[in-house]
Amino acid sequence: MMAATAKDSSSNDARSRLEGLTRQARATEKRGPAPVHLWNPPFCGDIDMRITADGGWRYMGSPIDRKPMVRLFSTILRKDPDRYVLVTPVERVGIAVDDLPFIAAEMRADGEGEEQTLSFTTNVEDETIAGPARPLRFDRDDRGGLKPAVLVRGDLWARLSRSLVHDLVERGSEKEVDGLVWFGVWSGGRFFPIAPAAAIEAP
Repeated sequence: MMAATAKDSSSNDARSRLEGLTRQARATEKRGPAPVHLWNPPFCGDIDMRITADGGWRYMGSPIDRKPMVRLFSTILRKDPDRYVLVTPVERVGIAVDDLPFIAAEMRADGEGEEQTLSFTTNVEDETIAGPARPLRFDRDDRGGLKPAVLVRGDLWARLSRSLVHDLVERGSEKEVDGLVWFGVWSGGRFFPIAPAAAIEAP
């Protein structure tokens, strides 16, 4: 009986903490992300919240299915040097992120060649345009597979969905960089190298 009571109390505390964080986030809610880079409240420890590799949000192991709530929490997310945190003017709490916090779910390409611009929309409705201020990067998985990502804001990146990787490569071209020909993509006036052209297998 005592164990059940302690468990119920812990669950109630967790629920209360989540509700409190939600209230604080809503109090700062505006159009677009909150100015979390300007806030430096005390660190209040980690909470049992996780962003999975597919962009899903979970609290105490259960999915957060309400999209407006996920969107709300995403606006107060920040990457500190040692952890990801949710930040309000009064508190800062750590959360776990399995890969990158966002997924780039849609891509729009305007123009061609050096004039090309690639725009992305994330799973939490952020929009970002790849270019000098919002670069693309090309990570590799354990088998050498391509895992592109685009900077959204601050140090928060969006992993391109698998369906977009093929579309991105289709928009690629070659350019000589420091005496070596690279295959990559243009966006916003900047060329983002993916791999040496010689390493790209012929179709």
